[in-house]
Amino acid sequence: MSLRISDCFVFSKFTHSLHKCLIFSLCSEIPFLVSGLFFILPCTDNYCKCDLRTVSFNVPPQEVLSKDSVTVSVDAVVYYRIQNATIAVSNVANYDSSTQLLAATTLRTVLGTKSLSEILSEREHISHVMQSSLDEATAPWGIKVERVEIKDVRLPQQMQRAMAAEAEAQREARAKVIAAEGEQKASRALKEAADVISDSPGALQLRYLQTLTSIAAEKNSTVVFPLPMELMRGLGVKS
Repeated sequence: MSLRISDCFVFSKFTHSLHKCLIFSLCSEIPFLVSGLFFILPCTDNYCKCDLRTVSFNVPPQEVLSKDSVTVSVDAVVYYRIQNATIAVSNVANYDSSTQLLAATTLRTVLGTKSLSEILSEREHISHVMQSSLDEATAPWGIKVERVEIKDVRLPQQMQRAMAAEAEAQREARAKVIAAEGEQKASRALKEAADVISDSPGALQLRYLQTLTSIAAEKNSTVVFPLPMELMRGLGVKS
């Protein structure tokens, strides 16, 4: 009875269903994918474990010069998963590090084609463009980029002050326009009231009495107010 040396060194391994193990063997030129319980020969086999779940990483803040020559600092977060474990391990030395470096360069490239106003107002569109570009570039690596989100856009302090001053000037301009429109409406109403009073002398006397009533209601002090003779005659008082 003969016993091979390799039979004494067979190791058993186990992986969760969310992971896959890619086994490389000297006995085969093509690696094979396994999950669950499997066995390897330490002298001839080597394996690499891959997580098939969606993972994320942060893209560090990137200093970007926009299309209108404004320097901004932008960071992002990328979500991806391994779509083909065999390709991910075989076609690139480190798929995770390569994807992160590619995401940083893609972020700078995409933002460099946008103006400052587009960067601030079109985050969703920029995220979609980045996701499509990254997904296409990482497809040969067996990687599926599912989502990209722009986290924060930071402007230089000088630019922030300039934008704040511009916003304040716009608010003041709108306030002046609103005040002018209000004065125009008030002038129109006064003109209409003057036309009514000129057509009806009694309306002027009624307005006069309403004014006296308002003055008396505001304070408790005695108010001496001269009455026109025309008003007295209208009330039936003889001079």
